[in-house]
Amino acid sequence: MADSETLVQFGKNLVRIRKELGWSQEALGISSGIGRSYMSGIELGKRNIGLLNIVKLADTMGIKPSMLMDF
Repeated sequence: MADSETLVQFGKNLVRIRKELGWSQEALGISSGIGRSYMSGIELGKRNIGLLNIVKLADTMGIKPSMLMDF
């Protein structure tokens, strides 16, 4: 999988999980300490999110970080 495809797939998976758990993009960003515009970039596959931010998002949503990587 090419790098940009990986970012897009991660973003789509994040959106799916976020919506399944009832989080808005803004609420998840605020609760995890990640800016809304940065969150938007992650979900659109335009940002290369770091490991610590993956863990922050997972902790905020109450899931294992590996769930965000399962795409």
